[in-house]
Amino acid sequence: MALITKAIKGTKDVLPTEAYKNQYIESTCLGVAEKFGYKEIRTPVFEHTELFQRGVGDTTDVVQKEMYTFDDKGGRSITLRPEGTAGAARSFLENGLCNEALPQKVCYLTSCYRYEKPQAGRLREFHQFGIECFGATSPLADAEMISLAKQVFDELEVKDLHLEINSIGCPTCRAEYHKALKEYFSARENELCDTCRERLERNPMRILDCKSPVCSEIAKDAPVVLDYLCDECKEHFDSVKRYLDTMNIEYIVNPQIVRGLDYYTKTVFEYVSDAIGSQGTVCGGGRYDGLIEELGGQRTPSLGFGMGLERLQLVMDAQNCPYPEESKPDLFIVAMGDKATLKAIEIAKDMRAEGFSAMYDLNGRSLRAQMKYADKLGAKFNVVIGDNEVEQGVAKLKNMSTGESTDIALTTFVSGFYDISMQDALKDLEINGEAFDFGSLFLGGNENE
Repeated sequence: MALITKAIKGTKDVLPTEAYKNQYIESTCLGVAEKFGYKEIRTPVFEHTELFQRGVGDTTDVVQKEMYTFDDKGGRSITLRPEGTAGAARSFLENGLCNEALPQKVCYLTSCYRYEKPQAGRLREFHQFGIECFGATSPLADAEMISLAKQVFDELEVKDLHLEINSIGCPTCRAEYHKALKEYFSARENELCDTCRERLERNPMRILDCKSPVCSEIAKDAPVVLDYLCDECKEHFDSVKRYLDTMNIEYIVNPQIVRGLDYYTKTVFEYVSDAIGSQGTVCGGGRYDGLIEELGGQRTPSLGFGMGLERLQLVMDAQNCPYPEESKPDLFIVAMGDKATLKAIEIAKDMRAEGFSAMYDLNGRSLRAQMKYADKLGAKFNVVIGDNEVEQGVAKLKNMSTGESTDIALTTFVSGFYDISMQDALKDLEINGEAFDFGSLFLGGNENE
């Protein structure tokens, strides 16, 4: 029978055999953010369309071409979030975080939606790890943000990423830069795409971010924003570079980086990989000193970044970065008969209460079929329980990696299992000479017990 439907183009299922990789990456991101004082925020998957038009910018490709926008049943224009910053900024204002001690540091793991041509590293539903730091003026905040991203990569053992930075100035110096861009692009206006001809009047800097090959080629010789920075912006950028030097973070100044969203000011940056083809930007962000004011709040200098998790995993896989081993059941209980099944339920309950993972058959299969299933699951130990074992109160616990079997009392199964697993771990230590975490073996994972 044919499938009723398939996954929508540009979306991707994450299967159990891959999900543990996502969980590892996500937990690493949140763990690093916590070290820098960031706390998690969760915002709705959809917002009023106006939020993105005003925040992201109505001259950007994101707003003009890529957003999933629709009218709800109340006639309101709603948009699935194309990025995380605007929603976090709205929440910062609406929930009064702006009245708390500043800076407010928040982080998130979020899904985003953009209508783009799907390809490797670019999906229509994708996921980001992001941080936002509201109320920080110092260039030290810019450097710390960049160092946070680097620490994520370092902990995941990602190599060969190069950091590119730029400053796109403030509204004051950018006005002069816009004049220069308008003059430059006006000379070749007829060669620009229709979208960029519209941008020429409203926001000529957006032409630098156009994906059209013709516009990109024209933009190569356009005036450079660094030549138009005011003294304040120049000093801010110089300080960012000085702090990065102090942190031993290598960077390349790339005056072509403008980022694809209108809210950016001053510092912008990207971490780029050459390992996954054209979609190589794994992380990008910068400062957005005017966004909170644009959304109706008081002027609040802020900054943040978004890290594409699918792209990050592509880089990790291309570089054979290590992942923790996929978790496997500590115990599979092979139960034969009603009495044995009741005992299996009891043992599994006790095992799980003490922090172990335990499974048993749910389909009433034969002994052989259950053993085969346990093997496919990769269970570390199994125990076979039948009527005789229930009556005698003793069964054989088998170590699936060594094949060794040990008698274990059913009445004190959990403590017996703990002792046997401890002994096996110590044997591995003696044989392999590996470092051993004794705390991980204590019942319930409590090292103080």
